Amino acid sequence: RSPLRRVAPGDWVIYYSSKVHYKEKEPCQAFTAVGQIKEGEVYTAVMTPNFEPARRDVDFKPCEDVAIRPLIDKLSFIEDKQHWGYKFRFGFFEINQEDFELIAGEMLERERPSQ
Repeated sequence: RSPLRRVAPGDWVIYYSSKVHYKEKEPCQAFTAVGQIKEGEVYTAVMTPNFEPARRDVDFKPCEDVAIRPLIDKLSFIEDKQHWGYKFRFGFFEINQEDFELIAGEMLERERPSQ
C-alpha cells in the first residue's frame, strides 16, 4: 500500500514484466503497460484466497510491449548494466523524466498517416 500512496492522480506508471505469466518461468523481460493514475484511493483486490494485493486505478494507454535489453545502456536508473535485473527486485520505484520519455516513447502508439 505504501508505494501506491506516494503516487497522485495524473502521475504516470510503466509496468515491467519479467515473466510472461505469473509464477511461471518463461521470461518476458519487457515493458508491457503504461498509464496515468486515476482519482481514487488505494484499495485491496482479492485475486485468490491467499493473494489480496493493493491496487490503484490506472488509465492504461494503448501501447506496444518494448523489450528491455536494447534499452539497458540508455537507461540511467539501471546503474549496474551487467546486473540490470536487480533494480526491478524493489518493485515500485521512481525513474527520471528522460528514462520515462525513452521507454514511453517506444511504447505508446503513434498516429499513423491515412493511406
